[in-house]
Amino acid sequence: MDLKAPASLDELVSALHSELSGSCADVQRVKWLMEHYEANPEDYEKFCKWDPHRYTRSLVDRGNGNFNLIVLCWGEDQGSSIHSHANSHCVMKILDGQMRETVFDWPTSDKSCTEEQLGTLQKREVREYGAGSVAYINDSMGIHRVENASHTRRAISLHLYSPPFDMCKTFDERTGHERMCRLTFCNYSGRTAPCSKPEPCQDA
Repeated sequence: MDLKAPASLDELVSALHSELSGSCADVQRVKWLMEHYEANPEDYEKFCKWDPHRYTRSLVDRGNGNFNLIVLCWGEDQGSSIHSHANSHCVMKILDGQMRETVFDWPTSDKSCTEEQLGTLQKREVREYGAGSVAYINDSMGIHRVENASHTRRAISLHLYSPPFDMCKTFDERTGHERMCRLTFCNYSGRTAPCSKPEPCQDA
């Protein structure tokens, strides 16, 4: 690929602006940039905000309306709801710690399924990611939950969403019931913003 490995978060943002300047995203090139970004705490620590009740989302860059780049901080045992991605691409890089991703099938409306199958979300796969790992998902691949399963260590991840969105669907694992959730930030480009009260529908 004719790409240069980003040596800093600023270089990553600049490269993403170039790659995502149009209406179509080349997912492989975006993943390559995320994979080859050499994460340095001095780059992202100003975006880290910790909350004892939930994980936080801090906006790094709005991407000229074509993407959002976000730092997420996860305390011990904190995780997202099961959620969709509003038909966007989602690329996640683990900056520090370890994360677990659980992928589910979309709720089914197949009348041939049993009542139990209609209600409970079907778990498809569980993946573990260490620092430096990159993961990708979109709605055609299913819905997922992301969590820091450690009881003793925090985790930090960097997420890219293209196109950006501020609403998504969240799901109850036991019933498959869905609802719409509005997403918020606790930090804008390194500047602290007031967090709303903890909400079970916080997205990843």
